[in-house]
Amino acid sequence: MTDIKLPQGVHVFERGWLSSNNILFLGSDFSALVDSGYGTHAEQTNELVSAGLQQRPLDLLLNTHLHSDHCGGNAALQRSYPELQTLIPPGQASLVSSWDPVALTYSSTGQLCPRFKLDGLLSPGAEIRLADADWQIHAAPGHDPHSIILFEPCSRTLISADALWENGFGVVFPELEGEAAFAEVAATFDLIEQLDPRWVIPGHGPVFSYRAGILARARERLNAFVKSPARHAHHAAKVLLKFKLLERQQLPFVDFVGWAASTSYFQLIHQRFAPSIPIGHWMEQLTEELVRSAVARREGSMVYNA
Repeated sequence: MTDIKLPQGVHVFERGWLSSNNILFLGSDFSALVDSGYGTHAEQTNELVSAGLQQRPLDLLLNTHLHSDHCGGNAALQRSYPELQTLIPPGQASLVSSWDPVALTYSSTGQLCPRFKLDGLLSPGAEIRLADADWQIHAAPGHDPHSIILFEPCSRTLISADALWENGFGVVFPELEGEAAFAEVAATFDLIEQLDPRWVIPGHGPVFSYRAGILARARERLNAFVKSPARHAHHAAKVLLKFKLLERQQLPFVDFVGWAASTSYFQLIHQRFAPSIPIGHWMEQLTEELVRSAVARREGSMVYNA
């Protein structure tokens, strides 16, 4: 396999699936971090960043988008580095300023994201200096309507967030809410193809060398979801359940069902795509599929992360 050669000063902390990857930039004048992971992992995020900084301060924090697994560590980092400046994509700036956890989907998905402050915006079409190189900011809607990706053209390095992984891409959340967004995913794929990156730092999983086949497989998966939105919704429901298992590690199955029944985003998926199935029966089906995929384990009345 080709050795990955990222630009000088760029360091990737590959995290587990409850947290996004974190990318640390060490430049001659200032340091920066892209994405901060999930709230329950904030202590580990702080430790990784502190070790990587080697007694330097963290000057800048960037979020590719505001899902809880990408910005849940913001508040902890802001406490650790009081002079830290935080930049986010522009679409939800007012919701962060007023702190609306419902509109930001943290309450509706039953996920944790402590309140944080913002200091500026990552505007698509602009550039930002990171580790002594100029990175382009591109809009990348689809998975999240406000997401951005970052591209450094000299090394052809792409920070793709959840727009593209080596084996797929993130759930297309607007589609679950009844908003057409599969076409936006396809347009973001077109953008990535035009950028023609050499290296890709995804939001989850290892850094990889870009190959046309990776994008081709992602397009095939997208086309399958376009043909069957119910298939995409079924996949999304399992993703949300796995996320809860990653967070809790174990819980009684009755509590697992109770969480799903009381979580508005999960209720939305159930009502739109499986209304004829009682939610308890649907949860039985979804949990069994997670068990068959070896990402969950069920023993008696308990469900465990695997």
